[in-house]
Amino acid sequence: MSRKKRKKQSDTHQGDIEILSEEGFEDAGEEADDAADVLETDQAEDTAGKERGEEDPVESNEDPAEGEGDPAEDEEDPAEDEEDPAEDEGDPEEDLVYVDQEEEVENGEKKRKRRRRRRAARKANKENKEKKGLGKKPWIIAGSIAGGLIVIYLGISAFFIGHFFINTTINGKDFSGRSVADVEEYLKEQVKDYELELIELDNASDVIKGADISLVYREDSSVEDELKKQNPVLWITSLFSKTSQNVSIKVDYDENALEDKIQSVKAVTQEQTEPASAYPKFDGNSFVVEPEVYGTAVNMEVLTEKIKEHITEFEPTLDMLEEECYKLPKYTAESPEVQEACDTMNQYCKASITYPMTENVVVDKNLISTWLTYDENMQVTFNEDAVREWMATFGATYDTVGATRTITSPNGKTVEVSGGTYGWSIDEETEAQNLINSIKNGEVATREPAYAQTAASHSAQDWGTTFIEVDLSAQHMWYIVDGSVAFQADVVTGLPTPDRATPSGVYSILYTERNATLVGEKDPATGEPIYRTPVAYWMPFTWQGHGFHDATWQPGFGGSLYQSLGSHGCVNMSYGDAGTLFGMISAGTPVVLHY
Repeated sequence: MSRKKRKKQSDTHQGDIEILSEEGFEDAGEEADDAADVLETDQAEDTAGKERGEEDPVESNEDPAEGEGDPAEDEEDPAEDEEDPAEDEGDPEEDLVYVDQEEEVENGEKKRKRRRRRRAARKANKENKEKKGLGKKPWIIAGSIAGGLIVIYLGISAFFIGHFFINTTINGKDFSGRSVADVEEYLKEQVKDYELELIELDNASDVIKGADISLVYREDSSVEDELKKQNPVLWITSLFSKTSQNVSIKVDYDENALEDKIQSVKAVTQEQTEPASAYPKFDGNSFVVEPEVYGTAVNMEVLTEKIKEHITEFEPTLDMLEEECYKLPKYTAESPEVQEACDTMNQYCKASITYPMTENVVVDKNLISTWLTYDENMQVTFNEDAVREWMATFGATYDTVGATRTITSPNGKTVEVSGGTYGWSIDEETEAQNLINSIKNGEVATREPAYAQTAASHSAQDWGTTFIEVDLSAQHMWYIVDGSVAFQADVVTGLPTPDRATPSGVYSILYTERNATLVGEKDPATGEPIYRTPVAYWMPFTWQGHGFHDATWQPGFGGSLYQSLGSHGCVNMSYGDAGTLFGMISAGTPVVLHY
């Protein structure tokens, strides 16, 4: 064998020794582990191989460089072969040993690669198992908890088949989680030594004993029927809401004995005072709610019902006031109807109407409040008839037509005069309606009332300071202008007989007319007027034919001529005086005639 080949063989053996020394011991330990898992590893390898084949075809196949070795390594360098032909033709046994050693090295490399793949497959398989285990575990835990809860819930439901729900009261008593037998036992115990105390007004009290009315408990299915009404599966809803059940307890007692006991109660035997409802009350400024007043009168129907109810429920006390066993007022201070009535009445009272008479007359809340009423249903009524009655009184007070006044003549004579047609006269019907409308609208105003006729002044002498005055006794007249005599003259008035005397009183000039013919009343005997007299100046002050005019036929004026030559009621004047007066006055001038 040539030196070169020996050297190469020596290097190969040295390399094998190094490989075995580095990897052999490590692989020996791993092969021991691999032997135990060989089947599992092969299966994982196959699976991993398939997966790699599907995922990465390149990875599924062995690297040709790995499977077949590096061509550069497998094929010897031709240069080296040609370097020493003599050595190539050397000992064939040495060549065979060399080839076997190379194959052995190649097989060792393949085994090591196979072991690496097996370890990788085992690791991947282990990780997959761990992941699958972790994915299933929460669902198993949750399912176990849910199952346990359902079992517990159904167990509690089964309990409530024979027991009342939590927060259940029967006839005012808490029977949470109790059975029918528990309820019935309680009811039986309550009958023994049962007493009902009645709390009355003024801390008075009475007692009705069960023994006095032969009270006994009669069993029936009432309690059990109430239990059957509840659905056991829905027991959890009772934790969030209360259930109140009224069981009609069958008790027996002597009805007549109970009625006798009720009739002997102090509240029933004492004086019965009826209650008074709250109502609108005018306090001088507005309507306010006057509180109700409770009486002592007992509502027997309610009292009897409440006593039987309390006995059935085995209540120990009955507060007659709280249970409304006394007759109650229909309306209290909190009743909206009373407040609404006050509001309506106060709306009327907002009005204020001022009449400027000799002094101001004010219709405001103080007066309006007296015209407002309410009925038993707190319905407000505005009494319009009362307004009209007030207006009639108002008119009578301030109407001056026909009223008695005092006058002082320019000559100093003071007399009273009454009668006539002049003066203030309120149109009462019209003004009453005006006032009603103003009150309904809450109006505030100052105004004159509606008048049928007016006068010059609201003073005592309503004719003012410009007027005609005639002294029927002195047979003299004055025309006063602004309080001073502007003209005066002697006159002849009517013959002092009932049918021809000149009327006294206060009047006004109706109109003035030149060249009129005065026509007297008809003579029954002839059917003709008793006179037809033409005059130059005609100034009437009544519609019956009384007035001022010229009388050229009179021989004189003044003195006592009227007693014999008196007129038919007119005021006769000389032609000149009549003309002067005619030129100074007009329709509406007041005329005051007195004796």
